[in-house]
Amino acid sequence: MKWNWGTGIAIGMISFIAFILYMVITMSTDKNYSYDLVTEEYYAKTMVYQNEIDAENNLNSLEERITGTKTKDGWLLSFPSEIKNETITGKVFLYRPSNQQLDFDLPLVLSGSNLLIPDKNLIGGRWNITIDFKHNGKDFLYKNSIVY
Repeated sequence: MKWNWGTGIAIGMISFIAFILYMVITMSTDKNYSYDLVTEEYYAKTMVYQNEIDAENNLNSLEERITGTKTKDGWLLSFPSEIKNETITGKVFLYRPSNQQLDFDLPLVLSGSNLLIPDKNLIGGRWNITIDFKHNGKDFLYKNSIVY
């Protein structure tokens, strides 16, 4: 068989197409390259977004802010002194953007005006904290990104 420019270009194009097909199939079937969506129920969350905005505005109307610090025991959240732990109900959701299997919920149980998220639940990296709570009949929502 005689090799000329046309044969070389055809073999080169077929090789490139085979390489691209191999990469597409590998990336779509291999579990190491599996990335989850940000949220499973995206459309349902957008329908109640105004409630979240109102709850965040309620939180911003407080005189003090919720603050978080890293301690040797975990992540310590300090709530404003005007929020009493007897009248607060809610939950804490920690979302790990890089791995959905690490996401978890905690009930909101204050010790004084503090909440400790234990070190055993957190691994190093970025976390999104969402605290959804009710105090004196008003909804409050706290969202923050931390690097633990």
